[in-house]
Amino acid sequence: MHYIGALDQGTTSTRFILFDKKGLQLASHQLEHKQIFVKPGWVEHDPNEIWENSVETIVKTLEKGGVDPRDMVGIGITNQRETIIAWEPQSGKIRYNAIVWQDLRGEGEIERLKELGVVDEIQKRSGLVASPYFSASKIGWLLNNVAGLREDAEAGKVVFGTIDAFLLWKLTGGEVVTDVTNASRYMLMNIESLEWDDWLLKLFKVPKQSLPKIVPSFGEVFGHTTVDGRLPCSVPVAGVLGDQQAALFGQACFSVGEGKNTFGTGCFLLVNIGQKPRISSNGLLTTVAYQEAGKKAHYALEGSVAVAGSLVQWVRDNLKLVKSAPEVTALAESVEDCGGVYIVPAFSGLFAPYWRSDARGVIVGLTGYATAAHLCRAALEATAFQVKDLYEAMVSDGASKMELLKADGGLTNSHLLMEFQADLLGIPVVVPRVVETTALGAAYAAGLTTNFYSSFEEIASQWQEALRWEPKMGEDEVKVKMGYWKRAVERTFGWSEQE
Repeated sequence: MHYIGALDQGTTSTRFILFDKKGLQLASHQLEHKQIFVKPGWVEHDPNEIWENSVETIVKTLEKGGVDPRDMVGIGITNQRETIIAWEPQSGKIRYNAIVWQDLRGEGEIERLKELGVVDEIQKRSGLVASPYFSASKIGWLLNNVAGLREDAEAGKVVFGTIDAFLLWKLTGGEVVTDVTNASRYMLMNIESLEWDDWLLKLFKVPKQSLPKIVPSFGEVFGHTTVDGRLPCSVPVAGVLGDQQAALFGQACFSVGEGKNTFGTGCFLLVNIGQKPRISSNGLLTTVAYQEAGKKAHYALEGSVAVAGSLVQWVRDNLKLVKSAPEVTALAESVEDCGGVYIVPAFSGLFAPYWRSDARGVIVGLTGYATAAHLCRAALEATAFQVKDLYEAMVSDGASKMELLKADGGLTNSHLLMEFQADLLGIPVVVPRVVETTALGAAYAAGLTTNFYSSFEEIASQWQEALRWEPKMGEDEVKVKMGYWKRAVERTFGWSEQE
């Protein structure tokens, strides 16, 4: 037997999964890493902890599956995007903690650019809305605040890379590269040429020599594992996709108009728009979906929500209304509706389609009638409302209306949420048989490179529906609920003042 592996490095944990030829999971191992909250709006990770967890998950998964590393034909990588690390490739020295995608410390830089009136040009070139969410302002903060870093970056001694670049370098000991899907999230890459954009580099004052080389997502082997000698043989690292693009790939959304939503820590709706980029007029992002070596890139429109599954964790850990995440759904199902309570989880501002970094979270509609169960239901419904906002923006941008929404991520375990989502969208929501679509997408990419899989058609044939929810709610009721939601969103604006 032969297997393909996927290293899935996420916001809160790292895991490794082995898949067989049919795309079915054989074994996996997962480890959480520490979330470092330096101050309100700042979030960091320890790159060394992420690396050690990555190695351990690979080794433990092989042990659990009883698999000889020589039977692993390749490894794909998928990763949390926009999170940036500054390190020295020659010495291996890390110059600062990883600044996480949720981190808002670049907000001042983005406000400066808004005052300069260049945000439209930024979006035209990068496909991205000007926001501290993306890597560019994080790199700018590092250059301006870490002693000696700018001088070393200009000398080519330091590189600023997303997690994929860091893990590729650590795994293979090779050159520093980033795949095009991750590069499209820096706000420094030209969305059409797929190269670092000189105008954007000058705007953010980032030396080009301090950035990784941009390469296709798959089709060529990146290098072979060394893993500090902890693997007894070398394995090709053969595919890289940012986590949301990997989920789109794992859901076999290869045709224009096909889309998926990942209900994870955040929430990410992507729809395939083909081989020509389209700039959104409604707060969405244009991103690279994937690129095979020697071929044109495929693009996607994306809507990003910062807080989805993490709101359930907040209800559990901060409010302490429940002891486990599944209890949130159980409590929510004990009431008929939200009791007039709406939660807008703008903990780090609002992402698409609003892009308001001045927003902060609110709970509205509280009365003496409201209970913990109503709060739990409102927490789940908040995710569905945010996805509805994204879907409306995509339709307004001219994207083809989806016949159904392919869903994945941990929150798909809440059948109440999935039914409510189908109700709001007015289209079926389906979950595939293999729900680990992010890791599966990375495995598919590596499998195509190593000829483990022969074609896109073979991959598409493996997708099978497991569960389906049909819309049941009337249009008038949806309209009323969305009206209240929009009013609740407006209450979040302008809460956080610039320091």
